[in-house]
Amino acid sequence: METWPGSPFPLGATLQSEGTNFALFSEVAEKVELCLFDEDGTETRVPLLEVDAYIWHVFVPGIRAGQRYGYRVHGEYDPDRGLRANPKKLLLDPYAKATCGDIDWDQSLFGYTFGDPDSRNDEDSASHMMLGVVVDEEFDWSGDRKPGIPYNRTVIYEAHVKGLTELHPDVPEHQRGTYSAVAHPSVIAHLQKIGVTAIELMPVHQFVNDSTLQDKGLSNYWGYNTIGFFAPHAGYSSGGDLGQQVDEFKSMVRALHEAGIEVILDVVYNHTAEGNHLGPTLSFRGIDNAGYYRLVEDDLKFYMDYTGTGNTFNVRHPHSLQLIMDSLRYWVTEMHVDGFRFDLAATLAREFFDVDKLSTFFELVQQDPIVSQVKLIAEPWDVGPGGYQVGNFPPQWTEWNGKFRDTVRDFWRGEPATIGEFAERLGGSADLYEGEGRRPVASINFVTAHDGFTLRDLVSYNEKHNEANGEDSQDGESHNRSWNGGVEGETDDEAVLAIRARQQRNFLATLLLSQGVPMIAHGDELGRTQQGNNNTYAQDSEISWIHWDDADEGLVEFTAAVTKLRAEHPTFRRIRFFNGRPVTRGAGEPLPDIEWLGPDGAPMTDDDWDADFVKAATAFLNGQGIRGRDARGRRVTDANVLLLFNASEVDVNFTLPPSEYAESWTVAVDTADIPAENLGRKLDASAGLTLTSRSMLVLLAAS
Repeated sequence: METWPGSPFPLGATLQSEGTNFALFSEVAEKVELCLFDEDGTETRVPLLEVDAYIWHVFVPGIRAGQRYGYRVHGEYDPDRGLRANPKKLLLDPYAKATCGDIDWDQSLFGYTFGDPDSRNDEDSASHMMLGVVVDEEFDWSGDRKPGIPYNRTVIYEAHVKGLTELHPDVPEHQRGTYSAVAHPSVIAHLQKIGVTAIELMPVHQFVNDSTLQDKGLSNYWGYNTIGFFAPHAGYSSGGDLGQQVDEFKSMVRALHEAGIEVILDVVYNHTAEGNHLGPTLSFRGIDNAGYYRLVEDDLKFYMDYTGTGNTFNVRHPHSLQLIMDSLRYWVTEMHVDGFRFDLAATLAREFFDVDKLSTFFELVQQDPIVSQVKLIAEPWDVGPGGYQVGNFPPQWTEWNGKFRDTVRDFWRGEPATIGEFAERLGGSADLYEGEGRRPVASINFVTAHDGFTLRDLVSYNEKHNEANGEDSQDGESHNRSWNGGVEGETDDEAVLAIRARQQRNFLATLLLSQGVPMIAHGDELGRTQQGNNNTYAQDSEISWIHWDDADEGLVEFTAAVTKLRAEHPTFRRIRFFNGRPVTRGAGEPLPDIEWLGPDGAPMTDDDWDADFVKAATAFLNGQGIRGRDARGRRVTDANVLLLFNASEVDVNFTLPPSEYAESWTVAVDTADIPAENLGRKLDASAGLTLTSRSMLVLLAAS
């Protein structure tokens, strides 16, 4: 086969007019072979004779889009020294833009023989491996404009490509569970109805299903098991896996952008699917084991594991960092995504051993003219020592705020002595984010996410029920801060169902009207249940899919109304933290920007904040000076707001504050089960009212 020297950059397979350039980094290789496969699996090997700065490269004329390929890397095999090259193992290109086929977990995929971890296995793995695919990156992006929605106007919807769409009755069956389904007009219309401005997709980088799960009839449903950082997961394509998945993903992004919805990807750069020293040799391990993975320094056979998955990606190595940055830039420039949520982001800050926000990875992101300009969201923890880093990420980053989740759950289930921290979380968590130039939008607020109970299950179960996972319900979080309303699981008790309905509305209203950026877990607005399973990572089944035909339409309407209220009133999405001054006021002095009042309408005292029994209070948000726009787009001063909370088990009598706060108030939200026509009723200053147990009331100053 004719070959030309080609170029060391860009890495990966790059289609050009006359053929394709292939480039692969390996510092330990002694020889590299490009392996081309035809439709019947026949393999042609092409040596990469050129190497520049450890990048092996070749140009092969005539190679077009759709060509399947892999690599064989020759070199030393000595696991005790961290060396695991074996040319018998076909390797996936780390820069592959698409993949085809699946891994079947045959013995040949492993570098050792089962039962003898210290042996060397030389069975050829090619017929059992997924392959890289050469892709044509041309795509008609004409007219595509990124929505560019500022954080304080953002409402995030965390979703799983398949779980969101697999049972949607309006999506054609052949499209369900795919990128095309996410872009279906009925799905987009639902997102628009409930006020979503950004969809955060759970992992769509090419991932691998675990053999241990497959043996149980389960699968790695969530997808946190990446093997390809550039390739959209082929299993979510309705059109094929020879590059069609790339165009289908792009079409999905274009459709969402046209609807004004941003696309954020949940990305897993902290580890790969190759696992620990007993895992398979699929890509990185066989290409340059010590370059791509953190090895135990005094025993190089083993892997550092800050992720709980068996390995940790090596952010200390320049080529590993380059791969991460190249991947991020690719998804922004070529796939047009709008941001990233970084799984176990604390791991990426472990340049040495401790989590360090000044690590090289964060410096590279900070200076990158492309990546630094998109939304960057950290899951601010990992399983290593000192891994919980909520509030400690650099200024341009936002964070999943686990303290918001825990506090809001505790408050609404009636835990004592939570009112003080609840007030902190409602106000944007200034205690976590006010320093170092950060603003309320640094807090990504959430009550539920993919990991844990759904919202309906949070109010229906005290205990996890994970029997379907095959681990005797030992997996998953045991401390869920949930409350079932008095009965565990499904019930026909009308009183319990009423409490649960109120609690769901309480959580959604609190989430959507707190300062910061709200994130809704997919299906929570529909009343989705997982039957008490709080760890559906392995459940690619009706347990975890959304049942659209069983949607709680009343809850959908409620969610839509509250997101609309948030969008219309900038008081709920301030760009600066409250200062609360003056804390105490003399006669005639201006009202503070925020003030907490007791049920009697008087400002709360230190004793009130410290009392274990206080579960009811009113938050006054001063809208004066907060500028917004009315329905016609005219700039107007926002209204003052009262948020009345009653998390106790009994009804509580409230007195509204005097007329200096507002002459009268209009009811905008009432989470108690009342007829919708009662909304909009007027209440005078200093009026008395009774707030139903475990409910919330939102009042706007009447104009």
